[in-house]
Amino acid sequence: MIPIALVAASALLMWAAFPPIGFGALAFVAPVPLFLAIRSIERAFIAIALGFAWGAAFFGLLLNWLMVLGFVAWFPLAILMGTFTATYVAIIWVFRLWTPWRWWLIAVGGWVAMEYIRGRFPFGGFPWGDIGYPAAGLPGAIGSVQWIGPAGWTVLVVAFAAGLTLVLEHHRDWRMFVDSASVLVLLIIAGAFLGPAPAGERWRTAIVQGGSPCPQTRCQNENQRIYEQHLDLTKSIPADSVRLVIWPENSTGSPYEPENNDEVFREITEQAQRINAYILVSGTRVDGDSSFYNVNILYSPDGVKVGEYLKRHPVPFGEFVPLRGLFDFVPQLDRVPRDMIRGTEPVVFPTDDGILGSLISFEGSFARSMRSTAGAGAQMMVVTTNTSSYGRSPATDQALGMVRVNAAAAGLDTAYASITGKSTFITADGQVGETTEQLEERVLYGALQFNTSVPTLWVRFGDVLAFLAMAAAVGAVVVSRSSERDKTTIGGRGGSDGFAPSG
Repeated sequence: MIPIALVAASALLMWAAFPPIGFGALAFVAPVPLFLAIRSIERAFIAIALGFAWGAAFFGLLLNWLMVLGFVAWFPLAILMGTFTATYVAIIWVFRLWTPWRWWLIAVGGWVAMEYIRGRFPFGGFPWGDIGYPAAGLPGAIGSVQWIGPAGWTVLVVAFAAGLTLVLEHHRDWRMFVDSASVLVLLIIAGAFLGPAPAGERWRTAIVQGGSPCPQTRCQNENQRIYEQHLDLTKSIPADSVRLVIWPENSTGSPYEPENNDEVFREITEQAQRINAYILVSGTRVDGDSSFYNVNILYSPDGVKVGEYLKRHPVPFGEFVPLRGLFDFVPQLDRVPRDMIRGTEPVVFPTDDGILGSLISFEGSFARSMRSTAGAGAQMMVVTTNTSSYGRSPATDQALGMVRVNAAAAGLDTAYASITGKSTFITADGQVGETTEQLEERVLYGALQFNTSVPTLWVRFGDVLAFLAMAAAVGAVVVSRSSERDKTTIGGRGGSDGFAPSG
């Protein structure tokens, strides 16, 4: 019963590190009960079952807001996430009797590899629940994410937790814990004093959170009513008061979208000219009977189209149905009659004062999407989103938390514009400004500054620390096996560097 209690406590601690509770410091200790339980179990089947239960319980709690879409949306994802953690637990269980430092390397690199694969497979991946995000969001840590990225913070968090596990088991195995704790303290101190500082023009900006007449459902003339609500709020913005106006995801939609509706185009560009501001409009555009585009379009103060960005990372079973023919029996998928045509590359918009980049909703939670856009030259970011399907739920806060860390990693001021809330402005060092309430309809004013200085280390070099951790885990396995073969060849017995227990 003790291992079961430890696994349950670990899953609850992990859940509490994320919104709605959001006590990010718990991320550092949440894996410890899981590690202690797995290292004490003697049967592989029990270890794997507990690993699966940990993942299913943690993600089931974290993603409970999916239940508004039905059990069919929540249950398969929780099961899939449990499968990932079961695989990881199987690995650290197999190597539990190896010397402490080798197990520590495998535990850290294995966790990083689990998140790396889960963030890409299947159907493009799912980064929710990555342990680096709540830790990187802490004061000090948020300033250091520019150097190592969110995945780098995963390395540090798991290194600390695995080291603490070894100390709790045997006090003499203190080296891994002390070393990782020392690195954490130094990095947090450095991040507190050396956070990103943009150097460029500052734009007063307006986010138009126009709302939806029927959140969590569908209603008659929905696209028209959403568009009109955003247009009406935009008309309240005084002339020459801002340099950028942002409409969130799905604020326009066929047939009320500017590329194929001359009246909509005229009304939007008239507002750009009246306010004397750039307007970024986000929405969907139907393409035939079976597909559509999800786009961000930027118009200049002269009413000229600057460019268009096509969303690259659609939501599986939300914006496209993978293997559609195999899932015809699921009635809820009738809500997704068309598949999104995805963009193939990041797009940035040149303006009079700097280069603007943008992402759309789901892809804003992927660090690699933020990095690719920053790498393409973006000096300021806009993330448009629509969480109206989830009503008043933790979904918005969880997504906002990931966008905040990704923005700090790229060192870019970022506007987070939501159709039903929450909308806010995030500075390059990860500070969050005034935030709207969910389902509130208003214009939110703030400031964004172009970052014309050199890109952050993370933008330039990526997840180097994460790849080093994975390589170290592989090296720990390979070196130990080679060592064992050498000892067998010369008639030696496995010692402290082989398969013998540490204590």
